Amino acid sequence: MKRTLISEAKRNEPVRIQGFVEHIRNTRNMAFLVLRDRSGSLQATIEKSTHPEWNALLETLTAESVVSVEGTVLENPAVKLGARELISTAIEIESLAAPLPLSKNANIDTRLDYRWIDLRGEKERLLFEVQTCLVQAMREFLLERNFLEIHTPKLIAAASESGADVFEVGYFDRKAYLAQSPQFYKQMAMAAGFERIFETGPVFRAEKSYTNRHTTEFTGFDLEFSYIESFHDVMHLEAEMLTFALARVQARYGEEVERLYGAKVIVPKLPYPEIALPELYRELERRYGYHLPQSERGDTTTEAEQLSYRFSMEEFGHEFLLITDFAAEKRAFYHMRKDGVPQGYDLVWRGVEITTGAQREHRYDVLCAQANERGLGEDVKFYTEFFRYGCPPHGGFGLGVDRLTMLLLGTGIKEAMFLFRGPNRLTP
Repeated sequence: MKRTLISEAKRNEPVRIQGFVEHIRNTRNMAFLVLRDRSGSLQATIEKSTHPEWNALLETLTAESVVSVEGTVLENPAVKLGARELISTAIEIESLAAPLPLSKNANIDTRLDYRWIDLRGEKERLLFEVQTCLVQAMREFLLERNFLEIHTPKLIAAASESGADVFEVGYFDRKAYLAQSPQFYKQMAMAAGFERIFETGPVFRAEKSYTNRHTTEFTGFDLEFSYIESFHDVMHLEAEMLTFALARVQARYGEEVERLYGAKVIVPKLPYPEIALPELYRELERRYGYHLPQSERGDTTTEAEQLSYRFSMEEFGHEFLLITDFAAEKRAFYHMRKDGVPQGYDLVWRGVEITTGAQREHRYDVLCAQANERGLGEDVKFYTEFFRYGCPPHGGFGLGVDRLTMLLLGTGIKEAMFLFRGPNRLTP
């Protein structure tokens, strides 16, 4: 008999259910097993007098063992799990589980040691269902607008950002680096005339950060597109994409997210509010007494990002805030500048930066000059060559999928990833 998912099991029809044993109640005359698969849970009822040959098996059966149970699903109002039960006619242990090494209230680091067990819960599965829906919706949004999906190399010959915070690896007789982003290759695709591309893939950052939002490896969602008029085109595309994706998540999982995470999936209205960084600092000082020396106001701080959420909600009634006009020395060398001001932005959601986006410098001579200004000329020569033979004006941005998930559900970054990687975590 073929396997039937619990959610698809029909009443009064024979089925074969396969899954984990979530709970066991073994009494003198009856045994009750709560079975769990990816689609839900179901009670299997065993009348021991009818099947005395199963007594030894039931005595050895442990929680989280994997079993196959055959029988017929009947309606039973007394059963809490959907008012139905599986009257069992056959049972087989596929895999007998040892006693579990962690409890439900274990701390996060212990849970990460046994992540494959920690992920078995309904709440944890929902996180990845939401994440799948989110990424699928963003991909769908872009495909409908004629974007191509590409996959760029993660082993590269030169650091892809500033030269710092990269993992160095041995590559035969020379050094290589793990890519901090697909930035250089996204732009190569623009020089190739692809015009519109996106990518979902791993990103590596050698930062010794121990916060609830930083990780040394994460999944990035990046895009780049050509023939833009300004970085505002990039901002508007991102806002439309995120609103589209969050609407899809809200429609499909909003009720479950609120039930299991206590969080509301809010679909943001368009357009997103926008403010220049100098103006933001003036507002934060005027409203909340937050003061930074002028020399430190070229970039946002963690506290400023947190306060910007409060400001945006009070001023605009919006969870998202686009921040522009950063100092040139705080932005990457490949950002286009106008009157010395980088033509880019950060997007802050619920007090956390989720995006840096910009119009890129596509003019070969200007780009080389800005690279030399940072002392990167020779290191990024392979990259500047992309622009030597003609390249359209373009821009793009990158999003962290794990950070998006974290903010959407109100978890820490360690819970928002399948397997967390940090300065002190390289296993399992």
